[in-house]
Amino acid sequence: MNRNTGMSAGQIIGTVNGMQVIGLDIAKHVFQLHTVDMGTGEIVNVQIKRAKVLEHFANKQPCLIAIEACGGAHHWARELSAQGHSVRLLHAKIVRPFVSGNKTDATDARAIWLAVQQPGVKFVGIKTAAQQATLTLHRQRELLMKMRTMQTNALRGLLYEFGVTFVQGQKALFKDIEQTLEELAVQLPQMLRDSLREQVARIKAMSEDMLAIEKRLGLQLKADPQMQRIAQIPGVGLLTATAAIATMGEASAFKSGREFCAWLGLVPKQTGTGGKVRLGGISKRGDTYMRTLLIHGARSVLAHAKERGPWLEQIKARRPASVVIVAQAAKMARTIWAVTAKDQDYQRGFKSVRPLAA
Repeated sequence: MNRNTGMSAGQIIGTVNGMQVIGLDIAKHVFQLHTVDMGTGEIVNVQIKRAKVLEHFANKQPCLIAIEACGGAHHWARELSAQGHSVRLLHAKIVRPFVSGNKTDATDARAIWLAVQQPGVKFVGIKTAAQQATLTLHRQRELLMKMRTMQTNALRGLLYEFGVTFVQGQKALFKDIEQTLEELAVQLPQMLRDSLREQVARIKAMSEDMLAIEKRLGLQLKADPQMQRIAQIPGVGLLTATAAIATMGEASAFKSGREFCAWLGLVPKQTGTGGKVRLGGISKRGDTYMRTLLIHGARSVLAHAKERGPWLEQIKARRPASVVIVAQAAKMARTIWAVTAKDQDYQRGFKSVRPLAA
């Protein structure tokens, strides 16, 4: 055994299941490749121009290519998989412990090469182009929402300087804004009133852009059977259904619903020492956007569901409201994984039964 890496001699030469292992550090212009020649045992550490990457791997025997899951990783994973190679995406936190010395492209490529050969390592599911397109729509909508909130708050603050206040809510603001600007005609110069009207127009344009994106997501929901299945789950709407499938990538990348739930940060943090393990609040790891959608959906279930079910009623009777909301969100996440992984419709009141031991 090699004490530095914990790998056997067969793994040190860089082979997994008879395939050569390659660590590939991708970048904007130059990629760094690290591997060990299977015939001579020579360490290969070379730079490849972006335009030459596919050409370099086109004539190679099928090999296992490890890439850190960063910007552009899913694109290159799809392209290299199409050439017959086995591609594995690694989370950055898995690669980081193997970066020794100064952080360079060569060091990163070697760290990726080492990390992928560790026993029990978990991989990031490769997203399809359609899944990435759906996520892009969600990111655009999220950005528009943030910009709209910033513009709305700025508008309220600017008018507050002139003694004007509005009732909380966007509808109340736009309902009274025109009348307010007319009433301030004596105090405000015309150029400022025109500028404020332009700001109001920008806010309304952002709202229209968000509605247009939601319509496109609605068309995606109608065309995707998996999204339609999880949309049947209470608390899962248009945004959650489309984002969940796109964020998950491959359901097979997770062993269970609990693992998917932990990946979203909806399980308790664990602190253990001396044989004692203490549970804290949720870990909040993983995708913040997806976790937020699930929690909002859970809050909707608690507020508007006609039949909450005995499980939810029992936990609601003995735990605080915020804990109940997170518990419902975690249950929704597990249900989403189960419906997707097993490729079946949602069944209200379904109870899983463990198979009998042989």
